[in-house]
Amino acid sequence: MQQRAQWIDGILEKRISTLMPSLMKESGIDMWILISREYNEDPILKTLLPATWLSARRTTILVFALNKQGKVDAYAVAPYNVGSVFKKAWDKKAHPNQWHALNSLIENLQPNKIGLNQSQYWQHADGLVATDKENFLANLPSAYHNRIVSAEKLAVSWLEQRIPEEIEKYKDIVAIAHSIIAEGFSNKVIIPGKTTTNELIWWFRERVRELKLQVWFHPSIMIQRADQRQFDHEASFTDGYGNNVIQKGDLLHVDFGINYLRLNTDTQQHAYVLKEGETAAPTYLVEALNKANQLQDIFTRQFKVGRTGNEVLKTSLDKAKSKGLKPAIYTHPLGYHGHAAGTTLGMWDKQNGVPGDGDYPLHLNTAYSIELNNAIFIEEWNKEIRVMLEEDAFFDQSGVWYLNGRQTELLLVR
Repeated sequence: MQQRAQWIDGILEKRISTLMPSLMKESGIDMWILISREYNEDPILKTLLPATWLSARRTTILVFALNKQGKVDAYAVAPYNVGSVFKKAWDKKAHPNQWHALNSLIENLQPNKIGLNQSQYWQHADGLVATDKENFLANLPSAYHNRIVSAEKLAVSWLEQRIPEEIEKYKDIVAIAHSIIAEGFSNKVIIPGKTTTNELIWWFRERVRELKLQVWFHPSIMIQRADQRQFDHEASFTDGYGNNVIQKGDLLHVDFGINYLRLNTDTQQHAYVLKEGETAAPTYLVEALNKANQLQDIFTRQFKVGRTGNEVLKTSLDKAKSKGLKPAIYTHPLGYHGHAAGTTLGMWDKQNGVPGDGDYPLHLNTAYSIELNNAIFIEEWNKEIRVMLEEDAFFDQSGVWYLNGRQTELLLVR
């Protein structure tokens, strides 16, 4: 845990020194103020706290200011020292009132635009609560009120942009998530005819805790099999056959994500439970997976800087349908949050585009959970199934590439 904390603090310092200046310049904001009270933290402020700070303390105010040299100075107007990155900016003897200490800093730096975390479309960038805003404005000299702007663009950029050191570690984090799925979808855990979906779900929870990790959502297990039950997307993640016994011939699906070093994974993969005498999955299921891989390729090839999520969504769906596929795409940014800030590329129930965050353009050096499904009719089962895939990827100048590969073969349970 100590090594993890050292890594987190080192990355935070490097992000602030190397990434924050360009983000503030691009947004046109020369002062960014984040205000939070203990246990009611702004989602972004939590990404800026030292690793040993598990929450804000009392009222914690962090301030970033562009200086004349084009670098960023980081200040903490807080009752305690906030790690080594932030300069302490509250002298209680000079300013017994915390808001007056903040005003003194503002008057000293004379910012042209003061960014506050308010956003209509990204909850991550809407972390300034009503009471904190009221207190801030009530104490702020009126001359500065017309300099206040939404920090939405800056906030989203901070959350979505990754630096090289993070990406190198991200590869390992996704590899860990993949290894846990492979272990769960094996005979080490599953005994066909005995193990239930609920038991498998809780195995994932227990395994994650054994590794001193955390999940950011409760995993789900879904079964598709040769029966009369039809696919229901909404029910699949809340029911998925409920606490049902896993049988030979089942197509299993897992939705699973971990949080490690403040970064999140989000993965969906499939496994097939072999029947007696089988040594491989049936050809029709192998082909179904191949079609879903084809959809992934069509989709990720449409990523271009400046294109909006809605533009990429429409182009991808049109191209996939022209190839005879039956696609649904619902891809989201990934990073400090599982469902992160940035460009949204469809939702499972919004295949005609997503207002707001779907209109946001793609930027380089951003991570995504490539989440989608392809429907295909299985004659042998006399029903339509969905191959639902979700793999974590990175978008840079080379295009979209998977952080630890992707599933191209069904996992097998013997």
